[in-house]
Amino acid sequence: MPEYLAPGVYVEEIEIGAKPIEGVSTSTAGFLGQTERGLIEPRLITSFEDFKKLYGSLSDGFLFYAVNGFFANGGKRCFIGRIVGDPFETAKVDLEKDEEVVLTVSAIGPGTWGNRIEIKIEDASLHERDNNLFKLSIRYKESEESELKVVEVYDNLSPLPGLNNCEKRVNGISNFVTIKSKGVRPDNTSDWEALEGGSESSISLDDFEGKEIVDSDKRIKTGLLGFEDIDEISIVCIPDEHSVNEDSGNGVTNKLVEHCEKLRDRFAILQSKQSDTDIVNLWPPKDSKYAAFYFPWLKIIDPLTGLPKLVPPGGHIAGIYARSDTERGVHKAPANEIVRGVVGLQFNISQGEQETLNPRGVNCIRAFPGRGIRVWGARTTSSDPLWKYINVRRLFLFLEESIEEGTQWVVFEPNDEKLWARVKQSITNFLTKVWKDGALMGTTPEEAFFVKCDTSTMTENDIANGRLICIIGVAPVKPAEFVIFRIAQWTGGSEISE
Repeated sequence: MPEYLAPGVYVEEIEIGAKPIEGVSTSTAGFLGQTERGLIEPRLITSFEDFKKLYGSLSDGFLFYAVNGFFANGGKRCFIGRIVGDPFETAKVDLEKDEEVVLTVSAIGPGTWGNRIEIKIEDASLHERDNNLFKLSIRYKESEESELKVVEVYDNLSPLPGLNNCEKRVNGISNFVTIKSKGVRPDNTSDWEALEGGSESSISLDDFEGKEIVDSDKRIKTGLLGFEDIDEISIVCIPDEHSVNEDSGNGVTNKLVEHCEKLRDRFAILQSKQSDTDIVNLWPPKDSKYAAFYFPWLKIIDPLTGLPKLVPPGGHIAGIYARSDTERGVHKAPANEIVRGVVGLQFNISQGEQETLNPRGVNCIRAFPGRGIRVWGARTTSSDPLWKYINVRRLFLFLEESIEEGTQWVVFEPNDEKLWARVKQSITNFLTKVWKDGALMGTTPEEAFFVKCDTSTMTENDIANGRLICIIGVAPVKPAEFVIFRIAQWTGGSEISE
């Protein structure tokens, strides 16, 4: 209580009633895969142009095409985790002043791509005003066969602290290099100096799992391990999930699903193998309520060559998830949606073939005359009928995450009836809005959900041990997967018995 020592009028602010709960985002994706170049720690991008600027175009996998498909189909935000075969090294070059190393220029990420970077040190345009200033030029070639191109130029850099400090001007800004200065201007280079020492190994399952790298400057987490710290991610896809052949045949797929099951706040998009041609024996690779499986591959026009190319569907599907969430809401099944940027399918699925695949949890992508290529399935890979539909599972992920983040203020509050009432009101207000948005069944809120937080949900022992227990029940809407019209002849004027 405040202390009053002198007569007067005092105004105090107090909190009463419920605190609002804000719905979390459900459309931010996370992609893992190989790129031409770039950082290995996860990085947020908001457009395909951002991806090409940071990671380049050429690569050995399908990540480039998946990200293109994601943004083409309505995606807005995604995190990229670059995969590099370990052990790896980062290319660098040391620059000297009077035969002493005073500046080190390193590629921003490991791999052989860094060996194709060259740098040049020259006098700055304001060199006559301050002879400490210098100009750093960077050139790069995408492959051994391509030509070197000047990609970045940084003028009037200074090794001294201040506005033009070289580390502040370059690090975090350059898409190719980072620099480390000892506070002394390096000598001008007589010609272009190549970065050296970049290396990488072939990709393995461990690289997709990721690891923690600690050096003197920072701590980096790679792969799926790096994604664990990014709470915004709600959809995860590995376009090259079948690129690593483990004993089980599904090593990367299993690790992806385990990642989602462990965190319980994201959903995995799985894809068939390109070699999956036997529909009779095609089944989802993993039984999970946190994953969905799609078949077949998509035919696109390769933006790099202009020729047709088959790509896995995961990136396009993730974009459709994001588009459906934005336009309709996470409660809407991401199906009966047009797949944009696609000119054909690896296989045309017939009605009879889908009748075999759909009950197994294989979501088909089909071409319909006059209606285009559409996603024609909305099931998870789970055998549990309660979690059969993608939108039901993702709706609960949305509700759980939103309530968890929106009630953090409750921790360490006095655990009494006043707190219970405020918690119940906060959750009730949130679920009422969700119901009004069409995500829950029922013509009234009472039919759509219930919230209990009182002595019926907590024992004296719970309260004594600091536990507040709230029980919530919701009735999610299910997709109209089978639309049935029963039509019969009717003789006008006669009655039809109920």
